[in-house]
Amino acid sequence: MDSDLAKAHELARAGDVAGLMRHLRFTAGRLPVRDTAPLVGRAAELMGFTDLVQAASAVAADPRSPQALYDYGYACVEHGAFALAAVALREALTLVPGEMVIVRELATALESDYRHAEAVALLAEHEALLTPWPDRYLLAYNALLAGDIDRAVREASTLPAPDDERWLPARDGLTRMVERAQAARSAGPMNARDLRGWHFAMTGGVLTTLSPFGFAAGMTGRYAYTTDSFGQCHHALLRLRAALRSAGRTPRTVSLLPDRGDRALGLAAARLLGLPAEPFHPARTDTVVVAYDLGNASDDLLSALYERVSGQILFEHATCWTNPSGVSADISTFLHQVAVAPWGERMRYTEDGEVEKLPPDDRAPEALAADILAADPTPDPGDGETPPDPDEALTAFVSKVAPLWPTQGPRRSVDSPGPVPSSRFA
Repeated sequence: MDSDLAKAHELARAGDVAGLMRHLRFTAGRLPVRDTAPLVGRAAELMGFTDLVQAASAVAADPRSPQALYDYGYACVEHGAFALAAVALREALTLVPGEMVIVRELATALESDYRHAEAVALLAEHEALLTPWPDRYLLAYNALLAGDIDRAVREASTLPAPDDERWLPARDGLTRMVERAQAARSAGPMNARDLRGWHFAMTGGVLTTLSPFGFAAGMTGRYAYTTDSFGQCHHALLRLRAALRSAGRTPRTVSLLPDRGDRALGLAAARLLGLPAEPFHPARTDTVVVAYDLGNASDDLLSALYERVSGQILFEHATCWTNPSGVSADISTFLHQVAVAPWGERMRYTEDGEVEKLPPDDRAPEALAADILAADPTPDPGDGETPPDPDEALTAFVSKVAPLWPTQGPRRSVDSPGPVPSSRFA
């Protein structure tokens, strides 16, 4: 038995669903669907995914059935197993070439797996069969997230208005992304290392700092795990002020969110910017709404922040790039997978090399805000691999894109790293 398949059977026998699905994700392209479908079915049974159990059983019974392969691929997409879905759908497509129902579902699987260039190649291969909606939209969108701005511009410019109004948000979002990508290209290289440029193109947000660690080792400016500090919060607010001035934005207030960490950072921002602080109200204009990290925000708050009010600027200090909140900020300090707040519970090594747990800092927001402004804002020099990013680089970028910033329309986050890859950790 193939070693990859043997390992999968070992994980299945142990009942390690997470380990099995992680293993199959990385080996799906090397293993036949007929061998992996029963294993996926077993995992689906343990997770209570009845539809995936039935689809996997159908493939195991007839691995040459296009319908069974399609249904299985569709179920895999529905449950987030995109790599497995892509293999099954490709096999179905070889059995019924040109079947656009399969092509579209395969393009969706590839897009969801962040394999945007492969999605473009697939759709281009069937160009004569493409309809404007959704096919050419998918082609334009994936071309942009693959880094091909010119193709995205061409494809987007030929899209007619959709007959189905449900596609209108997608059309408007693509239009804004293409416009921002063109603006960002005037401000930077827009290559696989230009994290600030592509973050702006995809989300409409300005990223004010890059991680000083692991840039050349796969992170490209994003953090995997980081422990934040009061000094970094202070530096973030200085960068926020520089970005606002460079864009010519003059908010009249700082809006405070209810979470203790949000409030602490908001109070510090108000003092540094010399503005009055007021409780957040969704309709307030000419204000900076300050959030530490929206990852734990309530659905009601996220809903209130989603629709953009003219003159309302949303600042999020720590923005999760692997599990976005659904609301993109107008300004983010850094992108992380896991971030520990300066006042959160943390771990440290003792002089004896042992790990000890430090309790959270439960002081009032006012005391935390004072410590933020008293802390040294000098950024961590890191490992020396991250390209220099002085204040002048940030302000020059903001000046170039200011006509399109802040973006009008809803604050919709994008669940893709786009053309700038970064390593992910479980």
